Amino acid sequence: MTDDLKPSDRIFCALDTTSTDIAVATARNLMGVVGGVKLGLEFYCSAGADGFKAVAETGMPIFLDLKFHDIPNTVAGAIRAVAPLAPRILTIHTQGGPDMMRRAAETAAEEADRHGVARPWVVGVTLLTSLDNDDLAAMSVSGTTATVVPTLAGLAQASGLDGIVCSPKEIAMVRSQTARDFRLVVPGIRPEGSAAGDQKRVMTPQAAVNAGADVLVIGRPITGADDPIAAAKTIADSLRG
Repeated sequence: MTDDLKPSDRIFCALDTTSTDIAVATARNLMGVVGGVKLGLEFYCSAGADGFKAVAETGMPIFLDLKFHDIPNTVAGAIRAVAPLAPRILTIHTQGGPDMMRRAAETAAEEADRHGVARPWVVGVTLLTSLDNDDLAAMSVSGTTATVVPTLAGLAQASGLDGIVCSPKEIAMVRSQTARDFRLVVPGIRPEGSAAGDQKRVMTPQAAVNAGADVLVIGRPITGADDPIAAAKTIADSLRG
């Protein structure tokens, strides 16, 4: 686990919006309160690289969550396209296979060096937190979330990725079989009393960090709160306990 992160730095706030103005305003408001913000497909398909740059100008670290999943050459090309933006974290799908993951990690390092920017963490999405064992069975996937996620995590580490994205329920299993510097980025985080929404495998922030999570991805419990800054600070304070 990444032990040098202070509690607030572990929190990346998911900005589920298509509006650049809203994303920029939220990033500015949360500066110094959380460790970064996450921009995903919804935002990037609407605002593109220009929207990303506008948010980046606030100085807030950005997790670019586009979950690349294609043949190795195409994923490498996609990473070349976004590398100049200098995201802090970048996602691909582990189910693209070992060769795709290796090419992604290598390309991220090469392009960061070429553009003179910090190399992003390239992390592999294992199973989306909206999926459970019934969903796997419906897709004829052999095994359960408890067996599939650790297998994909092992492949990701062997392929040179910096870490994975997994649900809170798999943290302990993955942490027990991966290196301490292998990063676990964890969505599906819900403070006590928060609605689970479309997430099926959830956990409280403190429980997730205690289990071995490095970065917590938290959206609606912060952005949907009456006072997002206070909500974020409350979550960060809970991690100090």
